[in-house]
Amino acid sequence: MNILERNNVHLQGNSADPVLLYAHGFGCNQTMWSRITPAFASTHYQVLFDYVGSGQSDLGSFDVARYSSLQGYAQDLLDVCDALGLQSGVTLVGHSVSCSAGLLASIARPQLFEQLVLIGPTPCFLNHPPDYMGGFEREDLDDLLDLMDQNYIGWAHHLAPLVAGEDGADQVAGELSDSFCSTDPLVARIFAKTTFFSDSRADLPKVTRPCLILQHRQDALAPLCVGDYVHAHLKGSTLEILDTHGHCAHMSAPELVIDAMRAYLGIGIGANHDGVR
Repeated sequence: MNILERNNVHLQGNSADPVLLYAHGFGCNQTMWSRITPAFASTHYQVLFDYVGSGQSDLGSFDVARYSSLQGYAQDLLDVCDALGLQSGVTLVGHSVSCSAGLLASIARPQLFEQLVLIGPTPCFLNHPPDYMGGFEREDLDDLLDLMDQNYIGWAHHLAPLVAGEDGADQVAGELSDSFCSTDPLVARIFAKTTFFSDSRADLPKVTRPCLILQHRQDALAPLCVGDYVHAHLKGSTLEILDTHGHCAHMSAPELVIDAMRAYLGIGIGANHDGVR
């Protein structure tokens, strides 16, 4: 099997440079990173891909059992790295559910990753009071899946503005809606169930690689307390609150993400790998 074709891998830059591996969120694809990649064109070798079932990946390779678990998406990350011969020094830039998949990949292969940049991480969407409030009750998520089954296009148009937030009300919401609608409904439902009902909280203390957590100040999918929780349970992590609304700062406020990444990676201004910024 050709993994580079299966996952629609695209490469930018010089392979001798440090590696940035971008992992998109649920319902999205690699084109969502187009506002970020130009900023690192001269400094990094950039790897973009689509999870199997998303974007322009090989839909025929989609396996229900594999992708009903976050481990399946983590394995896609590792497969892409193996196909490219990457063995160390990778910086993963993950969005939303890819934060959890990326953390799982780093636990399985810590020597592969230099660090991780986590945009809107959510180890669990469900509320588990009093210790954890993910933002949703089970019936909320069940209703969302029911809407997918009953009216997929209506579901896409409902979810996109919620994910985009006020800062991405028009263009970003439109891009998200188009991406949702272009995804096979059966595949989307499996990915949605995996995303919304997985619980990776117990995995956080197992992570040994440094992480930059980029949390949105106003995010309907991941409240600020989730960012605090992730920061508290990821040893050696840095938490930065982005002054933006929505769940996709890399699309709606890319300059904030770029500045935070440059600082963390030590490009231009000093890096800070400890505490809250």
